[in-house]
Amino acid sequence: MGISHQGIAASDGLFIGPVRRLGSAQQERQGTGDAASEREALELAIARAITSLAALMERVEGEAQDILGFQVAMLEDDALAAPALSAIDQGTAAHVAWAAALDGEIAGYEASDDDYFRARAADLRDIRDRVLRQLAGEHAAGTVTGAVLVGDDIAPTAFLETDWSAGGAIALLQGSTTSHVAMLARARGIPMVTGLGELPSNITILAVDGGRGAVLSDPDAAQRAQFDAALDSDARARASEEQFRFRPAARRNGERIDLLINVAGVEELDRIDHAACDGIGLMRSEFLFRDGAPLPDEETQYRAYRRFAEWAQGRPVTIRTLDIGGDKPVRGLTPEGESNPFLGLRGVRLTLAHESVFRTQLRALARAAEHGNLKVMLPMVTVPDEITRSAALLDACIAELKAEGMACHRPPLGIMVEVPAVAVMPELFRAAAFFSIGSNDLTQYVTASSRDDARVAALNDPSHPAVTALIARVALFGREAGIPVSLCGDMASEPRHLAALLETGLTSLSVAPARIARLKAAIAEL
Repeated sequence: MGISHQGIAASDGLFIGPVRRLGSAQQERQGTGDAASEREALELAIARAITSLAALMERVEGEAQDILGFQVAMLEDDALAAPALSAIDQGTAAHVAWAAALDGEIAGYEASDDDYFRARAADLRDIRDRVLRQLAGEHAAGTVTGAVLVGDDIAPTAFLETDWSAGGAIALLQGSTTSHVAMLARARGIPMVTGLGELPSNITILAVDGGRGAVLSDPDAAQRAQFDAALDSDARARASEEQFRFRPAARRNGERIDLLINVAGVEELDRIDHAACDGIGLMRSEFLFRDGAPLPDEETQYRAYRRFAEWAQGRPVTIRTLDIGGDKPVRGLTPEGESNPFLGLRGVRLTLAHESVFRTQLRALARAAEHGNLKVMLPMVTVPDEITRSAALLDACIAELKAEGMACHRPPLGIMVEVPAVAVMPELFRAAAFFSIGSNDLTQYVTASSRDDARVAALNDPSHPAVTALIARVALFGREAGIPVSLCGDMASEPRHLAALLETGLTSLSVAPARIARLKAAIAEL
C-alpha cells in the first residue's frame, strides 16, 4: 500500500507519474593540470551559460524573464568569477574552483539577515550548477516530460527548461508556496506541493494532489484506481468550468463581479481573448526595463502601452508605473548595497528620485491614453505627498506634450495598496482616483515574512485575519468615499480565497489569465 505524505498546497491540480529527482550537477570532469587551459574552460563555460540563459529568455515572458535577467547579470559580473579564476591560477581545477567560489557566495547569502539575499541563494545555486554542467560537457538539467520533479527545492530555470506538454507535477521537501517557481506553476497549471519534509528515497511513482497539498508514494492497484477516478472527475470539472469562460462573472444572487487579468508582457496578449475578461487590472510595466539593458525610450514605451490599450477594445487597462527595487534590481536605477531592499528605495519612491526616467514613462502613458481606457497606478505609495508629486509631474508632462503638438490624454491616477500604512488609514489617500490592493506585498509586510523563504512560508498566508481585516477596511472606505477598489495578486487567483474576498465587499478582482474559467465557475457557486 502506498504511503500518504502531507505538505503545503502551492498549485492545485492532480497528476500521477514517475519520480525524477532534482539535484546538484555532478562534477564528473578531469582537470587538465594547465592553469591557462582551466581558465579558458571556465570562461567559456560561463559564456555558454549566459548564451543558454539568453536563449531561454527569448522563449518566456513576464516575471520569468526578470528571474533569468538577474542570473545573466550575475554571470556577467566579473567579480563573481574572480575568486575561482584566482584559485585556478594557483593550480585548482576549473570545476573545483568554481564550485568552491559559488558555495562560499551561497553560504553568505543563506546566512544573511536580509530576506532578499536569502531568496537569491536559489539563483546562485542555479548559476553554479549551470556552469558546472557546461564544464562537464552537459547542456541542460534535462527536460523529461510527464514526470514528478522531487527535491528540496527547484530552480526557476529547471522549471522553465522542463517540457510540461505531457503534464507533470512538483513535490518539494522544502520550498515556498510564494516563490517564483510556485507563481510559474500556478500560471502554467502545474500541480505543486511544498514542505513535505522528507520522502522515501526508493519511491518510483508519485501521485500529487496540489489542491490538498498531499502526495501518495507508490500507490497500490486500489489506490491507483481511486486516484484515476479523481483525475477523471477533475477533468470533467475543468471541462465544465470552460462554459463560464466567456460569461460575465456573477454570484448566485446575480451580483456582478468584475474579473480582470494581470499581464506582464505584450506577448501574453496573443494567447488571451479579450472577451473572456473585463479588462486588464494590472500591467507590470517593468517588463520593458531589463537589468543590464539600455532604458527604454519614450517611443518604445508608448508603442507597448498603446498595444495594451487597443487590445482591450474600450475595457479598462491599468498600467503600473515602474516597480523595481526589492527583488527586482536594475543596474543604474536601483541602489546597490541596501541593507534591506524590500524596505528601501523601490516603487514610486525610486521613480520620484529618478525624475527623468519617470517623466519619460509618464509622457508615454499620456500619449497611449489617447487610444483606449487607460489608467495609471503608482506602486509602493506610503504617504499622500507621493501622489501629489506624481500628479504634478504627470500634469507637467501633459503640458509639454500639448506644447509639442502631441496627442495625449490625462489618465486617472490611482495607487497600489500594499504598504500597511495605506491600508490602515486609507482616508489619508483620497487624492487617488482608485485603489488596487496588492495582496502579495501587503501580506509580506503585515506578516513580516518573506514570500521567497521556505522557513517562514507558513506565516506568509494571505488568509491571515489581519490581512483580511485590512482588505475589508480599504473596501469599506472605498464604498463610502466613492473610490473604486480592486484587488490584484495571487490571492485573487485562488478559488479558496474568493468567499473571504467577496465578503469584504470587493466586487473587482484582477487574476492570472489561466484562472479565468475556474474562477468564474467558483464565483457562480457563491
